[in-house]
Amino acid sequence: MTDTALLDRPAASDAVRDMVFLPGGTFRMGSDRHYPEEAPVHRVRVDGFWIDPTPVTNAQFRAFVRATGYVTMAERKPDAADYPGALPHMLQAGSLVFKPPKGPVDLRDWSAWWRFKFGVHWRRPYGSGSSIAGLDDHPVVHVVYADAEAYAAWAGKELPTEAEWEYAARGGLDGAEFAWGDELAPGGRHMANTWQGAFPHQNLAEDGYERTSPVTAFPPNGYGLYDMTGNVWEWTTDFYVPKHPADAAKACCIPQNPRGGRADESFDPNQPEIRIPRRVVKGGSHLCAPNYCRRYRPAARHPHPVDTSTSHIGFRCIRRTGGPR
Repeated sequence: MTDTALLDRPAASDAVRDMVFLPGGTFRMGSDRHYPEEAPVHRVRVDGFWIDPTPVTNAQFRAFVRATGYVTMAERKPDAADYPGALPHMLQAGSLVFKPPKGPVDLRDWSAWWRFKFGVHWRRPYGSGSSIAGLDDHPVVHVVYADAEAYAAWAGKELPTEAEWEYAARGGLDGAEFAWGDELAPGGRHMANTWQGAFPHQNLAEDGYERTSPVTAFPPNGYGLYDMTGNVWEWTTDFYVPKHPADAAKACCIPQNPRGGRADESFDPNQPEIRIPRRVVKGGSHLCAPNYCRRYRPAARHPHPVDTSTSHIGFRCIRRTGGPR
């Protein structure tokens, strides 16, 4: 962090003692070079805020559950009224788990590598017989949006907007392809936990990890933030819309602390019968691969239903200097 940033940093209270303060600023959000939902590039201004240096870990989430008795969505039996037409035997507690196929598959069919498994939740990330023993410093997974919000409220924090998240992820490198520059693996060094090999059947694990990794296993970005790329996707508060707004014509009109669209705009148009809002997730995960999902970049974004947990989505928290928005 620059000397100017340190001078602008407010005094730390107990609530933000382990967080990183980012002074507000203007940056270019989005990308015109990759997926259409990232376009167009446009200038955005955000106020200063504190942010967790890592995604929330299993150890941190365990402390929350022990203090509150909270039960995550993946541990609760679904209400049939919320899922009209669902087969009765499928209305059991569980979550989506990545299961690699034995060989190449149609990359348009995500069901070839995702399985909904009963009994899967944050303590049992891969089902019966699995546990998080030895994974205290790995990111918590199998958390839906409401689970992440509940943790944030307990911790006296909030979830970031998409703009806040992307501003933090860029680490001061405005317009760079990746959080560390313009080369995916500079000098052959892996900078994040992503997929090497032909997704979804060939995982070479050249970065040292087949699934999640400790949250400080890879270098931090320019703001001292870890895992803003790869490992797990992270929830943001913005409802998903399929593209960004156009750039402001004048500097005076640059959006300040923008938010996403409305909940009803975020429904999946390919499944009109399902009225589940989708929020933006950011950062990519250990399943992002060059042949399938080049979303291990700050500009990348993806919609995810608020009621669906998976083995590759987690979150981190922020605290705004001016209070909640």
